[in-house]
Amino acid sequence: MLRVKDPEKLMEYVRRYKMNNIFTEDMSPYLELLFYRKNEFMVKEGEEISYLLFLVDGKAKVFTSLSNGKSLLLCFYQGFKVLGDLEAVDRVKAVTNVQAIADTYCVGISYRNVRQFLLEDAKFLRYVCTSLGGKLSRCSKNSSINLLYPLENRLASYIYTTGERVTRLNKTAICFDENLTEIAELLGTSYRHLLRTLSDFCDRKILKKEGSSYLVIEDETLMELSADLYK
Repeated sequence: MLRVKDPEKLMEYVRRYKMNNIFTEDMSPYLELLFYRKNEFMVKEGEEISYLLFLVDGKAKVFTSLSNGKSLLLCFYQGFKVLGDLEAVDRVKAVTNVQAIADTYCVGISYRNVRQFLLEDAKFLRYVCTSLGGKLSRCSKNSSINLLYPLENRLASYIYTTGERVTRLNKTAICFDENLTEIAELLGTSYRHLLRTLSDFCDRKILKKEGSSYLVIEDETLMELSADLYK
């Protein structure tokens, strides 16, 4: 994590997302602009959190660690999202992992300032209630997705959301190059089943294998298969 000393950029995000409407009092003096590089953990399960974070640019994946040592994908964060709201209110350690899947900016408020200024702020607490309600609904939906949707839909959603946008022949394409063992774990499937599904995508000309990576050559088909899962 890097603290970015750019007041103009910080206030641009504050204005864009009307963040002052979340608080009763002006919290501008306590806001910080934070930067997370791709693949960097923003929150680690079981660890103390230093900041209440508002994701303002970039994207992240949220996953949980299971008692058998495996991990399970819960959802993706993109657009304006709040991280650490439950932990701020309940004063507990992080309950999930959040990892940046692109270079990501957040507006942060240190937990010390959250506890000093916001835990008695009715306007902020109403916002937190709305945020937690949305997360509960999304968690219920995504649990059903993990149980009921076939792997091809879940994998398509993962590739479309996490794939790196690259330029090929003056066109933007999606390149997918990740540890397949970890992806199989996150999607709750076996490594062999994941390989079969990737091979099927290649046979259907949705993906093209290039070395250890995959290039998306049928964006529209991939989007249809992803069906907005894990949102």
